[in-house]
Amino acid sequence: MFALVLAAGRASRFGSTKLVEPVDGTPLARRAIGAANEVCGDRTTIVVGHDWRTVTDTAGPTTGFMVYNDRYDDGIGTSIALGAISLRHVASAIIVMLADQPLITADHLRALIHTWSGADDEIVVTSFADSMGPPVLFPRACFKDMTMLDGDAGAKQLLHDTRFTLANVRFEPAAVDIDTPDDLTNLRERLPP
Repeated sequence: MFALVLAAGRASRFGSTKLVEPVDGTPLARRAIGAANEVCGDRTTIVVGHDWRTVTDTAGPTTGFMVYNDRYDDGIGTSIALGAISLRHVASAIIVMLADQPLITADHLRALIHTWSGADDEIVVTSFADSMGPPVLFPRACFKDMTMLDGDAGAKQLLHDTRFTLANVRFEPAAVDIDTPDDLTNLRERLPP
């Protein structure tokens, strides 16, 4: 089991490198890497691109490794593809997570793993509100499709592909992601002091 933390985007709606911004005293990038490290240890991979040195420095130490996506402007699909290419020969499954989802916990990642039956055709998705999305556990049978992803759609089409069955773990905090400065301000105002 490997964790793939996506942290390559330009954050154009935010206007600056949002992954260095703290939530409850910890930068977004470090929060994501910390949760992944706690569950997957040296099987944690971070995909960086835009402002990669700053993001990497902010993320802090990881026992896993970093992959640089020089096509980060082409969308999140390129980061997923690069991660899948890097891990396809060593992983039985990959948990794809976004570095801008600050409320994702190690316990939630463990719940995804415990829910997975181990079947190559079973995807375990996070559900929240009326949606489903990341973090998502993708089994080995998805890897070939993942390596061909491009653009901004990510891997959503795999969640609707009839070749795969879906299991889900409900986790409402996954609905929180930081796209704009207002998102960050609203989250900070809701957190206890």
